[in-house]
Amino acid sequence: MTEMQVTPSFRLAYVPGVTPGKWARVWSERLPDVPLALVAVEAADGEPTLRAGDADAGLLRLPVDRTGLSAIPLYTETTVVVFPKDHWLAAAEEVTLADLADDVVFHPLDDTLEWEQLPGRPAVERPATTADAIELVAAGVGVLLVPQSLARLHHRRDLTYRTMADAPQSRIALSWPEEQTTDLVEEFIGIVRGRTVNSSRGRGQTAATSAEGPAAKSAPGRAGGTKGGAGGTKGGSGKGGAAKGGAPKGSGKPAAGGRATAGGRARGGSGSSSGGAAAARRGRPKRRG
Repeated sequence: MTEMQVTPSFRLAYVPGVTPGKWARVWSERLPDVPLALVAVEAADGEPTLRAGDADAGLLRLPVDRTGLSAIPLYTETTVVVFPKDHWLAAAEEVTLADLADDVVFHPLDDTLEWEQLPGRPAVERPATTADAIELVAAGVGVLLVPQSLARLHHRRDLTYRTMADAPQSRIALSWPEEQTTDLVEEFIGIVRGRTVNSSRGRGQTAATSAEGPAAKSAPGRAGGTKGGAGGTKGGSGKGGAAKGGAPKGSGKPAAGGRATAGGRARGGSGSSSGGAAAARRGRPKRRG
């Protein structure tokens, strides 16, 4: 890991369908002095953006060429099939690849799913983008399989989707140039992995420790204001605080059911009612003639 470098911001690239908002909010809370710049890129441009140094890290779809790049898988997306609302698939709760045997299934050039064998009937021509394929689906020409986040991104009122039971799935990963694993990169890794401020390896932990200061270390010893807990004798408000028997030292008054001594400490527990009363009488000062 390289030493902390002074940079104007941390640039985070992300591909369509990925929503980095929640991580961006945590970043702004932990590192308010380092702006987070979000860089939207197409799925095919994620790796080139990192290799060209146009972003410090990126939220990309796997697979990622690990030559010179590090990648941490974060989560797997559900795959859905998109179709017109009046399509017969709308009656199903879940769809299988076999259910699409008679449908034209679009396979756009920017498809994010890895197929061993394409389902359904092939289209005459592959759409250039997922957005183009969505337009063809809306025209009733065929259906489209995509990660659920892309179905939401390209939502239309005349289209709907259902979960696929047996289709390939897309995985999202955090990737960055391997030789540029800076403290800021480590900080963002901690954020996406759910580390707290105290467990983070980056600047957030240092900032939190500095904010606490020496006072935080001495706080536990002051709890209750005593050495012995809530009852408190030593270390309270001086030796004249609450005595072990309950009465202040030197008050001359015995604790309930006990015998007062010169130091003001009570001897004897609560005992029986008669024993307590006798002890109280013995501890009563004599009248002077």
